[in-house]
Amino acid sequence: MAVQVARQEAHGGGCTCGDCPHGAREGHRRAVAEFSAKRDGLAAGHGLPAAVAYSAGASRQWVSDELTQSAVTVAERSREEGVAWLQLLWRRTLFTVWGLAGALLLLQALTAIGVGWTSARTAGMLTAVLVGALLTGVAYVHRSRGGVLAPLIGEDNRLSTSRAVAGAWVLLAAYSVLFLGWELAFAGTHRARDTLLAGLELGRSAALLTVIGVICLVAVVVRRTVAVRVAEQELQKVRADRPRAADLLTDDAGRGNFADAQYVVVSAAALLFAAVSLARHPGRLPDLPWGLGLLVLVSAVTYLAGKYAEGGRPVIHSVVRAREAGDLDAPIRTGDDIEIRGAGFVPPGAQSPDRLARMVVRIGPVHVHVPLVPVPGGFTNPTDAVLTVPVPADVEPGRVEVQVVTAAGAETNRCTIEVTD
Repeated sequence: MAVQVARQEAHGGGCTCGDCPHGAREGHRRAVAEFSAKRDGLAAGHGLPAAVAYSAGASRQWVSDELTQSAVTVAERSREEGVAWLQLLWRRTLFTVWGLAGALLLLQALTAIGVGWTSARTAGMLTAVLVGALLTGVAYVHRSRGGVLAPLIGEDNRLSTSRAVAGAWVLLAAYSVLFLGWELAFAGTHRARDTLLAGLELGRSAALLTVIGVICLVAVVVRRTVAVRVAEQELQKVRADRPRAADLLTDDAGRGNFADAQYVVVSAAALLFAAVSLARHPGRLPDLPWGLGLLVLVSAVTYLAGKYAEGGRPVIHSVVRAREAGDLDAPIRTGDDIEIRGAGFVPPGAQSPDRLARMVVRIGPVHVHVPLVPVPGGFTNPTDAVLTVPVPADVEPGRVEVQVVTAAGAETNRCTIEVTD
């Protein structure tokens, strides 16, 4: 009992036990703050042991090792927060689902004032309850993976734009069919039943079916395309700590992405139009005009083309000897720093210190971990276009090949350099 009381008090003032979402979040926040303070302090030259202060290379290596260890702690706290957040999210998704069902009931009641309650309103409420119950079952089964959002989370632990858009259209289609099924059950005459069945004819719903079919196909093709390009090292993917709503509109690095954003915006507008059409004409599937349907298809093709265009293999353009002010020009020798110039060394989503520390440069048979060089607020090494690493003494003089292995596991081309005695 005393432990529980103490823990509850700590939860109110910054628990870091990791047993609850609040504790995991606070633990991650503290770890980030401690890492930032250590990085900025080391960048200013504070905290260096006297045993390594005499040598620039030894100091850099010691600083890099210290920051790498701290970064691993931050990454562990971030993963704990992600797991706790997903376990909490499934309840929030249920609140959202049943909140929308309650809002629909309220809207039905308000619009029924003066005109009376109809069978269509009853069918709408029964459909909402049935869909809510199905989504509740899905949320419970996937309660450790985000509840209702679990089918929309990709293999990289981010919300998938293609799956989210396809899921929204499929949900609208399922709601519409169930809604018409309830209306068909309540129809009292053959004429009313024939009218409802006519509303399901292909001629009236061709545009809607075409849009849903293409969007679902895009979701499947995108998944296959990403998997193949990652396997062939043409696309670098780094797993996220947890999914975020912003994933629908941004790339893996959190930058706004035009292809994703336009796909979400156009699809949301078309979905709203289809929902209004169903409300205005409850006796048939949503009437989606071909003009609006073609707009959604153009948006889907643009999104798919954007997926094919993004990414690319990391590449080394050149390797040169790093020269500081006052140094004489000279060939590359063991112990010298080399500067590797290229592109794609830091894949999107790999800007965190623990992932930067995973970068490796192969110099001949020797694997050299890229040192972290801190500055206040960030790092000057490594970067996406330039890496600086020392040539270790184990590298034999002569022609050796240099190759970079990124945090995502992708390998660059090989570049040959000459190492002299």
